[in-house]
Amino acid sequence: MTAQTALFALATSLLWGLADFGGGLLTRRTPALTVVVVSQSIAAVVLGAIVIATGGWSAAGPQLWFALAAGLVGPVALLSFYKALALGPMGVVSPLGSLAVAVPITVGLFLGERPGLTQVAGIVVAVVGVVLAGGPQWRGAPVQRQAVLLTLIAALGFGTVFVLIAEASSSVTGLFLALFVQRLTNVATGGAALLVSVRRGAAALPEGGFPWRSLPGALAFVGLADVAANGTYSVAAQHGPVTVAAVLASLYPVVTALAARGFLSERLRGIQAAGAGLALVGTVLLATG
Repeated sequence: MTAQTALFALATSLLWGLADFGGGLLTRRTPALTVVVVSQSIAAVVLGAIVIATGGWSAAGPQLWFALAAGLVGPVALLSFYKALALGPMGVVSPLGSLAVAVPITVGLFLGERPGLTQVAGIVVAVVGVVLAGGPQWRGAPVQRQAVLLTLIAALGFGTVFVLIAEASSSVTGLFLALFVQRLTNVATGGAALLVSVRRGAAALPEGGFPWRSLPGALAFVGLADVAANGTYSVAAQHGPVTVAAVLASLYPVVTALAARGFLSERLRGIQAAGAGLALVGTVLLATG
């Protein structure tokens, strides 16, 4: 594994973690579908400008079908995850969602990747750390079957996006174009779902109207951080084993938990702190393996 793989994969976890944190804050006061559609629309506009400026259309090819598929799967996974969190308990849903990493690992092994012994140990330690960082509840409120099913659907979807986005391009300009196509598909899929939701009587805007002074900037941050994370993950997967890149990128729940601790003064439970520590140990093993 190259140092470049580790660097870009860790950047992915940082960006995704901050995007999830920002998205989580926004959905406390704004409908989740609106957050998805508006943030992805802003990202699509920025990416469209980049594609035009770099001549990215010249990189169009069959690989864009992977980007289109990622754009279809992503919103379904995200909305399933939000719904599962609403059903709760969050202490069960969050660790189950981290199982997304199993998809790219399985694909990588199927394609012939064989991590070394140190890397295998790092994968195991990091995955256990991510699950524990979610603060799993071993006892307490019963879990609805629907919540478990939705979480597993979300995990499968997130893991599938990992695989698809890594295959969507082979050059920098091609990556911009692939991300643009993915975002357009995200907006179309999410927009259709939002329209159906509104027709069924759900609200599309926060109570009291749309706060133009503060909300657009926050939505832009979430959308652009998500785009950047997809880009850095694609680079990481192209320069090293997908099995390793996926595990390092999947550390984003740790970033989200630490952001909540730093900005919202949320106290980490002992099991979460232990999980974050194990995730960092696993990262070191992967980076040095």
